Amino acid sequence: MEDTTGKGKGKGKGKGKGRKPAPSAAAGSAMLLLAGVVFVGWLVVWAVFPTRTYSSTWAPKLATLTGFVFVYVVACVYLHLQKDGDHDTRSRTRWVFRTRMAAWRRPVLVRGPLGIVTPMELAFLLMLLVLLVWFYCAYVTTEFAKIRIKLPGEKLWQARLEKAARRLGTAGSLCVAFLFLPVARGSALLPLVGLTSEASVKYHVWLGNLAMVIFTAHGLCYISFWASTDQIDQMLKWARTRMANVAGELTLLCGLAMWATALPRVRRRMFELFYYAHHLYIAFILFCALHVGVTVFCFVLPGVFVFAVDRGLRFLQSRARVRLVSARLLPSQAVELNFAKSPCLGYNPTSTLFVNVPSVSRLQWHPFTVTSSSSLEPDTLSVVVTSRGAWTRKLYETVSSLPPSGGHLGVSVEGPYCAAAASTRFLGYDSLVMVSGGSGITPFISVIRELVHQSGAAETVQAPRLLLVCVFKTSAELDMLDLLVPVSGGLSAISRLDLRIEAFVTREGEPSAARKQAGREVWFKPWPSEAPVAPVLGSSGWLCLGAVVASSFAVFLVLVAALQRFYIYPVDGDTNHVYPWAARTMLNLLFLGASVAGVTGAAFLWNKRGSNDEEMKVKSVDGPTPGMSPVALLHWAGGVERELESLPAQPLLQATNVHFGHRPDLKRMLLGIEGENVGVMASGPQGMLEDVSTICSSGPASNLHFQSISFTW
Repeated sequence: MEDTTGKGKGKGKGKGKGRKPAPSAAAGSAMLLLAGVVFVGWLVVWAVFPTRTYSSTWAPKLATLTGFVFVYVVACVYLHLQKDGDHDTRSRTRWVFRTRMAAWRRPVLVRGPLGIVTPMELAFLLMLLVLLVWFYCAYVTTEFAKIRIKLPGEKLWQARLEKAARRLGTAGSLCVAFLFLPVARGSALLPLVGLTSEASVKYHVWLGNLAMVIFTAHGLCYISFWASTDQIDQMLKWARTRMANVAGELTLLCGLAMWATALPRVRRRMFELFYYAHHLYIAFILFCALHVGVTVFCFVLPGVFVFAVDRGLRFLQSRARVRLVSARLLPSQAVELNFAKSPCLGYNPTSTLFVNVPSVSRLQWHPFTVTSSSSLEPDTLSVVVTSRGAWTRKLYETVSSLPPSGGHLGVSVEGPYCAAAASTRFLGYDSLVMVSGGSGITPFISVIRELVHQSGAAETVQAPRLLLVCVFKTSAELDMLDLLVPVSGGLSAISRLDLRIEAFVTREGEPSAARKQAGREVWFKPWPSEAPVAPVLGSSGWLCLGAVVASSFAVFLVLVAALQRFYIYPVDGDTNHVYPWAARTMLNLLFLGASVAGVTGAAFLWNKRGSNDEEMKVKSVDGPTPGMSPVALLHWAGGVERELESLPAQPLLQATNVHFGHRPDLKRMLLGIEGENVGVMASGPQGMLEDVSTICSSGPASNLHFQSISFTW
C-alpha cells in the first residue's frame, strides 16, 4: 500500500471553488473510462463464448487475457494519478457520486444467508446469475442441436446428460474466473471500485458457493452418465490429449474440502482447520488446469494471474522482521502493539494488518484493524489484540512475561490493506454514529484519531458531530476507551471534536467498587535485522505494481511463445504425435510461476535497495533524539510504567457516559439523530450489524447512511 490519505494538505471544504480540474484528474477520468470499456469487452467475450460466432483458437483467448491485464495496469496508473492529484476535486466528485447513489447503498436484505446486501450488490449478483444461465443455456442448446450417438446402445437422454454435464463444468469456470479477484488484498481493482479487502471477502464467498454447487452437479452428472452406460472405469482414466478425468475428480475433492471447512459454524469453531484447508487452493488450481487443458484455462487465468502477483508480493513482505517499538498492556487482557513505520507508508482509517508472531505460532497469521492514524502518528503503526482465542491469549501472556525494557519479540506483518476511498468517507457527513460491540471498537479508534488530526490540521475543516456507542460485557473492557487518543500526542486536540461516548456494560448492574487496575507498557530492544513497516513497492506503489503486472505478463508471453515454437510445435507439426496436454499445461504453469516470481522478486529487491538508508536511520537510534515523540523521551528517561488513568484525558472523561446492566436502545438513539446526512458505521458481532442495518434500512431512517465493518476473513 502507499500514501492515499493526502496527509499534510490541510485543505478545507470550501477551498478551491471554481477551480478547473487538474490535468491529472482529467487524464485519470479518461483512463478510468477506457479501462471500463475494455472490462465490459472482457465480459462480452464471456457472453458470446458459447455461441457459434466465437472461434475457439488461441488468438481470442490471449486477447481476453491481454485485455484484462490492460485494465489492471490502467487501474494502477489511475490510482497513482489520483494520489498525486487534486484531493479537493476528487473528494467533491466522490461525495456527489455517493449522494446520488445513496439509495443503491442502503441495505435491502439483512437477515439471510447472503448477509447484509445493498441493492447495488443484489443487482450485480442477479446480473451474474443471468450471465451464468445464458452461458449454460446457450451452450446446451448448441450442443443438443448437433448431438450424435457415439456408443452402441446409448440413448438420447444419456447423450444429452453427457453434454449437459460437460457444460456445467464450463459454467463453473466462469465463477472461477472471478473467484480470486476479491481476495487479492493489494489489488488495484478493489480501491478502484471503493472496496476494502475485508469487505470484498463476501463476494469471494458468494462466488465460491456458486462454483462448488455447479462443480458438484458437474461431477454427479458425469458419474450418473458413466454408471448408466457401464463406463464407471472412466473415473480412473487420465487421457493423454483430452480432458483428464482423474484431475477433475481431484479438483472437486479439493474444492469440497475447502467448501466444507469454510461453512460458518466450522470456520468460527475451528478457524485453524479452515485456514490450513484453504491452502488446498494451490492443488485446486493445478488439477483444474490439468483437467481442462491450458487452452480453456486461459479464460480463468486473469484472476489467477492477478492473485499470483499479489500473493508473491505478500510472501516477500512477510519474510522480513519488523521493528516492534512497544506494547501497551491493558487490564482487560488486551495489548496494543506499536510498530516503527516508514514515513512514506500511508494508510487509511479501518485498514487491516496481518500479524505473525513466530514465538506464538510460526504458521498462523491473524488480521487486526489498525488503530493508529498515519497523519497523527507518522512514525508508528498500532494494532490492538484482544484475548479471544488460544493464539491471542498466548500472545498476551508472552508480552506480559517480558521485562519492562530491553526485551524482544520477533514479528512479521502483511499490509496494511485498505481501499483508497475509505479514508475520507466519514468526513462528508454532518454527523457520524459509530456502533461497536466488544473488540469491534478498534476500527473507530483509527477514525477518531484521524478526525483529531483533521480538526487540528486546518481550521476550515469541519469535522462531523460524533457519537460513539460501545457495548462491553464487563467494566474491565472500558479501558479500551483509553486508546481513543494515543499517548504520544493529540490529547488537547480531542477537545475540539464534538464527541459524545455512550458506553454500555451489559453483565454488571452497577459500577465496581474496586480501584481501576493500572496498565503498563513494555519497550522492546531493536535488532539489526529488523526494519520499519514500509510499502512493499515503495512510495510509488501503484505505478510500480502496474509495471510488475505488465512486465511479468510480457515475460510469460515470451516464454510461452518460445515453448510453443521451439519445443511443442516440432512435436505437433513434424510428427504424427500430439504433445500431451498434461505436460503442456505443467510447462505453462511453470512459466507463469517463474515470470511472476522473477519480476516481483526483482521489483522487491530494487525497492529494498532504495529504502536501506531509511532503515539504517531507524536502526541507528540508540538513545533519545530531538525528533522523538513524548512517549519515546519518557521511555529513555526511565518512565516505562505508568497508570493509564494518570494521563491528561479529562476531555474524554467529560464526553463519556457509562450505563450498567442493559443494552443500548439502538433504534431510539439512531432515529433520534438530527440532520439530513448522518453516517452510521457498525463493527462487532453479526447480530449487532444486522440490528443496526435493519434500523438504517427502515422508512423513517432516510437520513442514515449505513456502513458495516465485518471480520469475515
